[in-house]
Amino acid sequence: MTKVTVELGADSYDIFIGEKILDGVGKFIAESNFTNNVLIVTDSNVEKYLDHLTEPLAVHKINFNVEVIPAGETSKNLRVAEKIYTRAIEIGMDRKSPIIAFGGGVVGDLAGFVAATYMRGVPFIQVPTTLLSQVDSSVGGKTAVNHEFGKNLIGAFYQPKAVFIDLDSLRTLPEREFKCGLGEVVKYGIISDAKFFKYLEDNVQKIWNRDIEVLTEIVKRSCEIKAEVVSKDEKEFGLRRILNFGHTIAHAVEQVTDYKKYRHGEAVSIGMLGAALISWELGKINFNDVVRLKNLLDSLELVTTCPDCNVEEMYEVTFRDKKTIGGKINWVLMNGFGKVEINNTVSEEEIKKSLKILAA
Repeated sequence: MTKVTVELGADSYDIFIGEKILDGVGKFIAESNFTNNVLIVTDSNVEKYLDHLTEPLAVHKINFNVEVIPAGETSKNLRVAEKIYTRAIEIGMDRKSPIIAFGGGVVGDLAGFVAATYMRGVPFIQVPTTLLSQVDSSVGGKTAVNHEFGKNLIGAFYQPKAVFIDLDSLRTLPEREFKCGLGEVVKYGIISDAKFFKYLEDNVQKIWNRDIEVLTEIVKRSCEIKAEVVSKDEKEFGLRRILNFGHTIAHAVEQVTDYKKYRHGEAVSIGMLGAALISWELGKINFNDVVRLKNLLDSLELVTTCPDCNVEEMYEVTFRDKKTIGGKINWVLMNGFGKVEINNTVSEEEIKKSLKILAA
């Protein structure tokens, strides 16, 4: 088992990475100052794997209840959150009763938002089951639900007490979900670590074979990079914005297609290529860098275009992005591999030129 620590003073916590490590969840709860009344939030896709978590909890005599939500981004809203609040009240959860998120990013974001707001905050444990949630959404304390006008507009920064990443879950992960996670993995090589980007290029086949040593390395390195950034800027006042590389366009792609056609990782892949094109337009990288990025995305069979998206609609939606301050979008742009910058001076013409290429 590998451990990565997110250093946040009194709110520091560990990320445990390995195979068959879910027994550690029960042990962690039993040894913590929590009330023995746990609520597990999962979704209809992951429900069939619940025994992987509940059996170890039972061994440690942990009393648990389960709330199952419909799988998919459309469950990440206040209506579903209210159902979870109601369940928490019904089973008598108090301020020391933990909530466990057992699933992908939607489950983690939603359960985390409920944990942050129920009784003004209860203990929260992340057990991510998809590659995307393991390398991104389970780490860093961002919790949220969506609004009809935009993604993640209602939320809170709320750190988990621990994150348990069981790599065994990746063995049964559907191929599309696995590829979605790779989009976020590629992001880390762009924003922080050129050697890691090269590592991904050199190990495409082993990634496809789900080689456990390679998966351990990419999950570990992704978590290390995110932990380092979050430790320096927990609430996204500056540096943490780099983690949003590709996400401004990604969120627009998701919204204009009603969250039904593209998964988050697919939208991020499209958004990263879009951000690279803007970076090239502004002279911050050369075109060979754009080609190199697209080649890796293509080799990982990630989506890089959205021909069904309307350019004008996407452009309008970008201004609802959380990174938009005073009517200016804070774009995360490439300065090469392993280095990015925040830029709020990108013109409408430059943005639309990139969007037109993506939508062609």
